[in-house]
Amino acid sequence: MTKLWQETKTIAVVGLSEKPSRPSYRVAQYMQSAGYRIIPVNPLCSEMLGETCYPDLLSIPEPIDMVNVFRKSEDCLPIVHDAVKIGAKVFWMQLGVINQEALDYAQAHGLEAIMDQCLMIEHMRQ
Repeated sequence: MTKLWQETKTIAVVGLSEKPSRPSYRVAQYMQSAGYRIIPVNPLCSEMLGETCYPDLLSIPEPIDMVNVFRKSEDCLPIVHDAVKIGAKVFWMQLGVINQEALDYAQAHGLEAIMDQCLMIEHMRQ
C-alpha cells in the first residue's frame, strides 16, 4: 500500500460533512495535514477545509487520484461510475461502507478498490 500513498496527491471526499465532530471531517482534515489535497464533494456546501466544495465528482475541474466515500453503502454504485468517468485511480469506501457491486465495478475498470476500511487508520499504519 506504500505505492498508493506515494502516488496519491488529490483526494475527493464524497459526503464530507462540514461538522468537525463527524468522522468524514476528521479523516479529511487528517489527510490534509498529512500533505494530501482534499476536494470536498457535498451539494449542500460551497467550501470546506479551505477548498471549494463541489456538488458531485463530475463537477470537479481537475484530476483526482482517489475517491474516498463517506456515503451509505447503497449510494456507492453511481459514485463509482463517476469515479471511472473522471479517471480516478483509487476508489476507497470508508469503514462501514460495503458495496460488493461497486468494488467489482471499480476493479473491472482498472481502479484500485478498498472497501470497509478507514483511510486515516490505514494511512497511520504505513
